[in-house]
Amino acid sequence: MTVGTVSFLLPSVLTGAPPNSLNVSSPGGGGGGVSSSHRKRRTLIAPEMNLSLDQSEGSLLSDDFLDTPDDLDINVDDIDTPDETDSLEFITNANPADGSGEVGADGNPNNGRLWRTVIIGEQEHRIDMQVIRPYLRVITHGGYYGEGLNAIIVFSACYLPDSSCPDYHYIMENLFLYVVSSLEMLVAEDYLIIYMNGATPRSRMPGISWLKKCYQMIDRRLRKNLKSLVIAHPTWFIRTVLAISRPFISVKFMNKIQYVHSLDELAEIVPMEHVHVPECVVQMEQEQRQQEQQSVPQEPVKKSERCRPF
Repeated sequence: MTVGTVSFLLPSVLTGAPPNSLNVSSPGGGGGGVSSSHRKRRTLIAPEMNLSLDQSEGSLLSDDFLDTPDDLDINVDDIDTPDETDSLEFITNANPADGSGEVGADGNPNNGRLWRTVIIGEQEHRIDMQVIRPYLRVITHGGYYGEGLNAIIVFSACYLPDSSCPDYHYIMENLFLYVVSSLEMLVAEDYLIIYMNGATPRSRMPGISWLKKCYQMIDRRLRKNLKSLVIAHPTWFIRTVLAISRPFISVKFMNKIQYVHSLDELAEIVPMEHVHVPECVVQMEQEQRQQEQQSVPQEPVKKSERCRPF
């Protein structure tokens, strides 16, 4: 069986009328077919398309194509973009063999860790944010004092890691970078540091080398703008550390150190509305007050005030 061809039948007289029948017979067959001289193929002409890059009518860049609904309008100025000094990078599938990833203090690849890139002293540093996440409360912003943007920075030593924890030096190294970079971000003009030393066991207190590195790493602007270092609840250990640190600390810096022995004394120096005081410090001070009240000797009762027997 021969498959016939399908074509449109064109009228013999070109009157412009549309075709009303189809020829499904095989070539040369009879039965209402038309001759080959009247078989024609219709050519479809594609519409004109303007691909120019101007904004003329019909162009892809014309207003008809660029119109967007009102709810899709985006203000670029309102988009919050990370600063180059405070960028985060999420590292996955690190491969220490080819140097494509990071290696932790234990020699294992830090797959899936969150890193922050900061600029300190015109040098780029990377902070392992995952390993210091439990200790981020060590430095907080306590509001402002006086006139202008005089910041209050609170350093709570009780939130430091214990020296017996694994990878202690690796944690302190990243925490050190976090503290220094946070100072540069939080401080705009003059500032004051409150060092919360109360309720901090000796195993959590930073060593002399760590404090020395912090002091040397701080930018000159931050050293100059520091107006006071207030140490709350000082102990003999912190006094000894500061005394040993005198050789590498300037005399001007040492003159900025103040000691307060209670939160009431601290409130006389700075406003406490936005200062975060650790709960352990509040509890320690309450216990000290109770001990002081119990240790106060009671005055003896005079003979004249004693009750006489009836």
